[in-house]
Amino acid sequence: MKSRSKSMKLLPYLLVAPAVMILTIFYIYPILYNVYLSFFTWNMRGPMKFAGLNNYIELFKGRDFLGILSNTLLYMVMDVTLVMVLAMLLALFLQKNTFINRFIQTLSFTPNIISLISVSLIWMWLMNTDTGLFNYLLSLFGAGPVGWLTDKQVALFSLVLVSVWKSVGFNALIITSALGSIPAHLYEAAALDNASKQSVFFQITLRMISPTLFFLILMNIIGSFQVFETINIMTQGGPANATNTLIFSIYKQSFEYYRVGYAAAMAVVLMAIVGLITIFYFKALNRRVHYR
Repeated sequence: MKSRSKSMKLLPYLLVAPAVMILTIFYIYPILYNVYLSFFTWNMRGPMKFAGLNNYIELFKGRDFLGILSNTLLYMVMDVTLVMVLAMLLALFLQKNTFINRFIQTLSFTPNIISLISVSLIWMWLMNTDTGLFNYLLSLFGAGPVGWLTDKQVALFSLVLVSVWKSVGFNALIITSALGSIPAHLYEAAALDNASKQSVFFQITLRMISPTLFFLILMNIIGSFQVFETINIMTQGGPANATNTLIFSIYKQSFEYYRVGYAAAMAVVLMAIVGLITIFYFKALNRRVHYR
């Protein structure tokens, strides 16, 4: 009986062991090794040399890093704001279960299943300064051409536009599902009290779908820090570093300039920023989430 009770106690640990091993090998170990690399200089060919905090000192002393960091944060703010606002409006519009609404839902979700490489190539043609469709449409109204990907004042917003086009449908679909799960009797009670549409939206709709919005905003924040394909294909970080973000800069430092230690330090800083934003997000908004 004692051996059986011991085996029963060990059973949960044995069941989770494969998942823990996978998590350790593919997530925890790479993170720890990246932190380790950040204290060395290495070009992937010669031996690693201990550099202490030199990589971090060089990182924060350089003007390029501060510009890249501001690009990343600006991209995150614009991307998350536009995606969530447009997704919310689209979800409210598609709330009724009709054939037309189901068709629009399918149409809006389609960009999410297209690879980012294909999406980037399509939008490169649309935004081409000389032969792009966007500038052609502007010319019909007498407007001059816009350097969608060549003007440093516009290029970052152009990349945000691509991300918004790809992400809005997915987020709208999740919000639509959340809207459909709100009990009807809440709206009936509000109608009996002659509540205004604004009161119904803010006091009932937003409160009831707040857990979904909380999750989607957090996922979009983390995803915006990971933008890479569109930058790599469409702008290569240009013009004049206007679209260079932390992830793309880490890639360039590692695989173009072979400054692995410096890139690892940049990755550690990125991880710290995402972690701090996530902690602040939970602390600031978790109390405002209405859990049913």
